[in-house]
Amino acid sequence: MLEVGQSAPLFEANSTFGTIKLSDYIGKQPIVLIFYPMDDTPGCTAQLCAVRDSKALYARHNAVVFGVNQGGVNSHQAFATKHGYDFPIISDADSSIRKAYDVGKVLGLFLQQRIVYVIGKDGKIAFARKGTPLTEDIVAAM
Repeated sequence: MLEVGQSAPLFEANSTFGTIKLSDYIGKQPIVLIFYPMDDTPGCTAQLCAVRDSKALYARHNAVVFGVNQGGVNSHQAFATKHGYDFPIISDADSSIRKAYDVGKVLGLFLQQRIVYVIGKDGKIAFARKGTPLTEDIVAAM
C-alpha cells in the first residue's frame, strides 16, 4: 500500500465515463480512488452504494470519486446502471493501476485487498486505508 505523503502515480484509462486522465484532476480537486475486488458482489455493491448515497458529502469538498478494478468497461457499465452510480468506474484490465498503487495480488478474478486512497490537490496521497472506511473518515482527509 502506498504511504500518506507519497506522490500519486498518474494514469490514463477507460471508464464508464470515457477516458480518465488523472493528471486532469491533480491541482483542481481532491480525488478518491476506491479499489474494489469485483462488480456486483455484496461487499463491493455496498461500498459503492455508500459513495452514491454520500454524494453531498463529497460535493462539499469538490471531490471526484473513481471506482477501480480489473473488470471491463461493459461489466462496469452494467454494474453502474443497475445501482445508479453517477461516478466513473475505471477499467484496470491490465492491472497497471493496481500495481502502481500497490493494491494486493490478483487471485483468479479476485483482488486480495480493498483499498481507498485520497489524493490531495497537491498530487500526494492524503489518506490510504485498507477495507471499507467510513465516508466521514475519507472526507476528513480532504
